[in-house]
Parts: sequence; structure tokens; C-alpha cells
Amino acid sequence: MNTLGTYNVIDAAVKSGVKKIVFASSETTYGVCFADGERKPEYVPVDEEHPVVPEDSYAMSKVVNEVTARCFQQRSGFDIYGLRINNVIEPHEYAEMFPAFVRDPSLRVRNIFAYIDARDLGHMVDRCLAVDGLGFQIFNVANDDHSVAATSAELIEQFYQGVPTKEVGEMETFFANRKAKEMLGFEPKHSWRDHVKSLA
Repeated sequence: MNTLGTYNVIDAAVKSGVKKIVFASSETTYGVCFADGERKPEYVPVDEEHPVVPEDSYAMSKVVNEVTARCFQQRSGFDIYGLRINNVIEPHEYAEMFPAFVRDPSLRVRNIFAYIDARDLGHMVDRCLAVDGLGFQIFNVANDDHSVAATSAELIEQFYQGVPTKEVGEMETFFANRKAKEMLGFEPKHSWRDHVKSLA
């Protein structure tokens, strides 16, 4: 249903002359989130050039949807942007969930320690609608910081030994959002630290 529904919606939009299409892809496309057993990224931070080799049907469907969107864009010339959305967090969930993440960062390994505030996801969609002329694009969507209190260096030492590491800030997300910031003007404004200050 995921792949068929996406095909039909994009097909109908293109046939109707809708020249801007934004669709939801997923963090799962990188194959880490729902891997069978532990699977580390090929490098961190994980950017949009990282290989997509999923092991589960949901992530496979998202990769298929990205290929479908690329084909429709090639044929139509319209703007079609796909969003590889990380773990979406609503404001009330910070107090409920993040104390556990601070105590045990391993709970966030499958999400590459990242998250996206629901309000910042809305902002990302708004930026996609505002910026024209980019053709087919895939964008990671995540907040600027990790979803745990540990620093990048501490997380690399504990979880990513031997994994090639590109330049990354002290608290900078491993689910790279630089492309969205540079091409769309994406500016996430919300951090879990604003909601759970005693743990930050």
C-alpha cells in the first residue's frame, strides 16, 4: 500500500499539473533503524549520500518511493522533494521519554541518536514549499543536536569505534541536516534541552 499509494498520488499530482510535490521518506532507508541485529552506519554523520540498504519491508518501500519520485520528476521536470524524516517527537513527549535516553544513550542507537521536533518538521515542509527550482532532492530532517546528553566524541568512543567520522560539532546531530539548511534555509528552533533542562 505504501508504494502503490505513493505512486498513485504522485501520478495524479503530475497529471493535474501540481509542480511542487513533497513526500515523506524515512530515516529507516539507511538500514540502521530496523536492522536485524546491530548495524552501524558506514560513516558519521550520515548524510544524504550514505548508501540506502534496508533490511525490512517498510524501509524498502521508502526506497522504492524515492526511485518512483525521481522517475516522475525526470519525466515532468516538476520539483519533487523527499524528506528522510528522523524520529518525530511531540512537545509533551520530551518529559516522558528523554530522561531514559539521558540515562541510557544506547536506547537511541537505532535512530542514530537523532530526532526531529514535530514543529520543526512543519517548518521543514514550509521551507520545501517556499523554495522552487531544485528538481528532485532528498533531504534528511533532524534537529541540530543529539537526543542524548553525551557529546559527539563520547558517542563515537562508545558506539562508533572504527566507523569513519567526518567533522562534527560537540553536540551536532549524526543525522546530517546541513543540506536542508544550505538549500532550503531550514532552521530548527526546538531542542529537547529546552523542555528537560535539569537533564541537559
